[in-house]
Parts: sequence; structure tokens; C-alpha cells
Amino acid sequence: MKLNLPIRVQDIAEKYKAKIIGNEEAVVGSLNEIHKLTDDSLTFVDHPKYFKRVLDSIAPVILINEEANCPKGKTLLVVDNPFEVYNDLALNARPFIPSSQMISPLAEIGEGTIVQPNVFVGNHVKIGKNCIIHPHVTIYGYSEIGDNVIIHANTTIGGDAYYLHKKGAAYEKMHTIGRAIIEDDVEIGSSCTIDSGVSGDTIIGKGSKLDSQVHVGHGVIVGKNCLLAAQVAIAGKSTIGNEAILYGKVGVSKDIHIGEKAIVLASSNVDKDLEAGGTYFGSPAINARDKWKEMAIVRMLPKRWGQIVFRD
Repeated sequence: MKLNLPIRVQDIAEKYKAKIIGNEEAVVGSLNEIHKLTDDSLTFVDHPKYFKRVLDSIAPVILINEEANCPKGKTLLVVDNPFEVYNDLALNARPFIPSSQMISPLAEIGEGTIVQPNVFVGNHVKIGKNCIIHPHVTIYGYSEIGDNVIIHANTTIGGDAYYLHKKGAAYEKMHTIGRAIIEDDVEIGSSCTIDSGVSGDTIIGKGSKLDSQVHVGHGVIVGKNCLLAAQVAIAGKSTIGNEAILYGKVGVSKDIHIGEKAIVLASSNVDKDLEAGGTYFGSPAINARDKWKEMAIVRMLPKRWGQIVFRD
């Protein structure tokens, strides 16, 4: 998330009693988790397993819980609880502001857009021209809706990211400062849920069509002109290429990439990247023809069982 006003690392160090290693004159222009870093980001790391990855990243300012060799040009801020400091910075950058009206006076709604009764539109939402927003839709603050978008009843756009940090036996929620972006000509069915990114954006690409009861997790990028059938669920930070089709009840694990024009058949579960243009089926999903051959062989096993010779 880009900050409205940059923050000096000296001010962060003073507020949170952090030790500065490296560039003491650095300025933070954005707050981002590791998956969405930019060249002005502050991020955090608190487990040795991830130290190298974060230290080698493009982030110029890093909250860390141990002293380490600081790469040239970077700034390390050593604190006991990097996650808590990051979360506090995020909360200060985008605090929760309650709404007192169903449609916030801070929202922007384009010409020709129809907002049906009992729709909630949060603070700083932007809705384009000629949209139809059906009853009981909830659009959280900072979400953006393009032109000619249709959103059906009971759908929620921009809910908090499901992103948790384990602390002992408990879990702490990372404060959501990302957005949900719905591009032009998208149609979203009833009772869908599209979460905001943790610090970046969740995006539904132009012309894509979502059936009812689809879930799109935090930071997911759905390409242009995709089709997502009922009960598809896509976990955080996955990407779906342009013109891909996911049939009913497809589940996609986190950090997965599905290539352009790929087709995933109903009730499949995707646990690894899928190449563009293929047709996939199964749990885990593989090339559909290979899966059908495998299933045919399995069906023959009972008849062939007596002919199988087992050797020591």
C-alpha cells in the first residue's frame, strides 16, 4: 500500500525503540508484505527461515527481530516483535473508520449506475458508470468497481484478507490495507466473496464472469474474460490467466498460477501451476486425458485382481 505521506526510518525507530542498522536517512513510501514489495517498501521478517529471502528482496527497509548483516543501501530496524510493529504502522496508515450511512458520502458513484435498496457502499469506494448493484451487496471501503459491472445480491466485495500470523498456539490477524478491484464489464453472481489484498490489490479482470458462491482470496489476480463457475474457491496470491475457465467446485491452492485459456474441469483441486491452453481434471488436477486413462485402469482392477502375481 502506498502511503499518503512518507515516513522517516528515524521516526519509526524512535516510536518503537528500534535499533537502526544501515541507512539512517531512509524514507518509507509504502507498506507491503513479502509478496507485494516495491522499491520504497517497508516489510518485516521474524523467522530465520525467511531472513535471506527478505534481506535479498527489493525492500529497502526491513523490520527484523535479530541483528544481521545489512545489505548495501538497505535499512534494518531491529525490534522484538516485527509483526506487531508492522501491523501498528498499517493500522495507523489505514485506520478503521465506521460508517453511519448505507452509502458513504465519501463514495464516488458514476453516471447511470443503479444501486438497489439495502446495498452498503463504504468509505472511499469508487463505482463506475452504468453498473447495476443488486440488493444486499456489501462493498467495503477503498474498493473500486469499473464501468458496466453487474453485482448480484448478497455478494461481498473487499472483505478483510484471511492472513494470519502464528504466535505460540494462537493466531494474530494481519491488518488489511489492500483493495479489491473489479474491472470493466465484469458480472459477479449472488453470494460471492472477494477479499481485499493484504497490502496490494485483488483484481478481477475486464470481462470476466463469476457464477454464484465463488470465493476469491486475498491478492488473487483473475485475468480478462475468465469464467468461474459456482463454488470455485481460489486461495490467496494465485493468478488465473486470461480466458481461463474453472468449472464448478474447483479449488485452487495458494500461490498457484493457471495459464491463459486453461480449462479446469468440475470438482478438481489444483495444487501446482498449470500450463496455458491445457484441460485438467482430478485431485490433484493433471492433464484430463491422463486422468481418464488412470481412472479406466483403476476400474479394471477388481476384474484383474486374481490375475495379479505378487512377488517378494
